[in-house]
Amino acid sequence: MPTQKQPAVSVIMPVLNEERYLRDSVRHILGQEYDGEMEVVIALGPSTDRTDEIAAELVAETASDERARVHTVPNPTGRTPAALNAAIKASRHPIVVRVDGHGMLSPNYIATAVRLLAETGAQNVGGIMHAEGENAWEDAVAAAMTSKIGVGNAAFHTGGEAGPAETVYLGVFRREALERQGGYNVEFIRAQDWELNFRIREAGGLIWFSPELKVQYRPRPSVRALAKQYKDYGRWRHVVARYHAGSINLRYLAPPVAVCAIAAGLVAGAVLTPWGFLIPGGYLAAITAGSVPAGKGLSLKARLQIPVALATMHMSWGWGFLTSPRSLARKVIASRRPTVPAEDPAPAR
Repeated sequence: MPTQKQPAVSVIMPVLNEERYLRDSVRHILGQEYDGEMEVVIALGPSTDRTDEIAAELVAETASDERARVHTVPNPTGRTPAALNAAIKASRHPIVVRVDGHGMLSPNYIATAVRLLAETGAQNVGGIMHAEGENAWEDAVAAAMTSKIGVGNAAFHTGGEAGPAETVYLGVFRREALERQGGYNVEFIRAQDWELNFRIREAGGLIWFSPELKVQYRPRPSVRALAKQYKDYGRWRHVVARYHAGSINLRYLAPPVAVCAIAAGLVAGAVLTPWGFLIPGGYLAAITAGSVPAGKGLSLKARLQIPVALATMHMSWGWGFLTSPRSLARKVIASRRPTVPAEDPAPAR
């Protein structure tokens, strides 16, 4: 009896200044252990490096490949949700796989995701953001990003049991779910995945997390870049909290509370009593102790930098959360799209 052909998939990639990893990321897509037809749609933002040139080379190199071709679409805004929507519109297959320009799919990622869509009836499935570095600093950031002291109990960072989830990293979608909800909300410069998955869940659709799905992720290459990333995360998580009352929990409140406590401790220590310095001192002691198990197996240079990575993540996230303007949340709330109820999912075929 002939084996049923696997469904065709569209891989969408929002990219901006990704010359360092774009070719390797696309190589991991084209090398998937998957028998179905694939297309890769790269949405090109206004990069200032060689990203566009590398993308053009990939298009030319795959032009004669009938199973897996690369093509591009413009994204003049440079914003991720606009890029994703442009790539979705330019793609054509029933399964849509989101990949970032610095993400490396595991060899059976697409095959496993398609199987999980069929088995669970989910509208979107996703897995673990598996951070890996290429030098001591990036190793330190990767260790911080995959430790509970760094990110709490977030399953897509630290792993966990398969099951329903609020959101997942990147995602492999049924096209009808994306089209039914009108794609990504372009006002969400960050947290656009959470917002889309919220609408899918609100409509009755299932979001499914599985540790079987792993995407290798390259951390930010400097303290400054990491600080900007986590400040943006905190800023937009506060927008989400204002957008959807009840979505906040203690894990999200820990960084802003830490920022306030440390600031109060420094002021009290300098103005009132040296006992105030116990608060920042206790925080430094805690992240230093927590970095020991997180750095197991790493070089000494990397282990010594883990507390720096942890402090950068915590303080930047907390500061972004505390300084997130209400006007930004009001703008996003005004753009909220109505939820369209989901239909019973068809098999992924």
